[in-house]
Amino acid sequence: MRAWPNHPLEFHESALTKTIEIYTDGACRGNPGPGGWGVLMIKGQHRKTMHGGEHETTNNRMEMTAAIEALNALNSASAVTLNIDSKYVMDGINEWLPNWKKRGWKTANKKPVKNQDLWQALDAAVQRHDIKWVWVKGHNGNAGNEAADDLANLGIDELQ
Repeated sequence: MRAWPNHPLEFHESALTKTIEIYTDGACRGNPGPGGWGVLMIKGQHRKTMHGGEHETTNNRMEMTAAIEALNALNSASAVTLNIDSKYVMDGINEWLPNWKKRGWKTANKKPVKNQDLWQALDAAVQRHDIKWVWVKGHNGNAGNEAADDLANLGIDELQ
């Protein structure tokens, strides 16, 4: 495992203001299989990490769980920059979710939305905050994303 806390972390200017910078990631060994989620939260000089795992899950569920756990961990309504490497979550939150809700949680093909329980939990968590969603390329040297990835894998390791 990388010694990510020692990385020279370069974060957006917002990390020095009232905005909370969050990095989330999900991981799965097999899909489905054992999975983990990880979160790195930064506000000024303060850092908080969280992680967890499930024995039988999917990568998409772990990506969503990481974002939900991060947002629900905030004690009050907050300005957030949420950095995530999941196109599934980005597309879901920015494009698909409003239509799913209008159609009673059905896809355009009138099929039930996969992971509806987590989409509903994420939708509820999002409502409390002012969130700027930022997609980052995974496994590309972004220190915050690498830290979240390490935490997600730790979540799987601790299941063993």
